[in-house]
Parts: sequence; structure tokens; C-alpha cells
Amino acid sequence: QVQLVESGGGLVQPGGSLRLSCAASGSISNNNVMGWYRQAPGAPGKQRELVATITSGGTTTYADSVKGRFTISRDNAKNTVYLQMNSLKPDDTAVYYCNLIQGLGVLRAYWGQGTQVTVSS
Repeated sequence: QVQLVESGGGLVQPGGSLRLSCAASGSISNNNVMGWYRQAPGAPGKQRELVATITSGGTTTYADSVKGRFTISRDNAKNTVYLQMNSLKPDDTAVYYCNLIQGLGVLRAYWGQGTQVTVSS
């Protein structure tokens, strides 16, 4: 079993910055993909939007809406992934979820409990 615990959310003014962290524990494979997804307020039935992902080897992907503003990184020794968010906009307001995917043959996805990010003046 895998547990993911996020931290670092909060309230920030437009143009500000936040750094999210997600620590994974349990049966962690050396080869996995960790990432961040978000779900906007008032849209509980809406699919979570991919924000950024990073492989164990450091390959990253970003949603077009956050390219140039957000940076994903990870510390494999600590099984921790980070999301540095700069130049935040009100449209970035959402619950941010940490995600880990791993497996041989059958991939399994694990989710954190989510952390609220609110961008407002």
C-alpha cells in the first residue's frame, strides 16, 4: 500500500507563489511517475486536470496553462515531489492532488487527500 500526504496549500494573492510538497510512504517502486492534478471549485463531477508529472528519471510534462509558471521536481531519496507555483492566477484556484503511478504489468494509481490553493486579492 502507498500513502501520499500533501502540504503547502493556502491563500495567496494574484502574482504570488506557493510551493506544494507530497511525501509518499509505503511500498514505493524505484520506477514510478509522480504528479499533480487539480480540481476547480464547484466542479465535483468534473475530471481532475493534469498539472504536471515527473518520472523517476526526471522527465517532466506540464499542462499548457502552467508552462513557464510552475516547476515540478522530486527527491527520490525522500520519495517526495514538489510543485513550485509562481505568477499565480485566480484561475489556478483549485484543490491540488498528488498522484503516484507504479506497477509491473498492471499499473496502479494512488492519490493524496488534496490541498486547497486559493488565489484571490
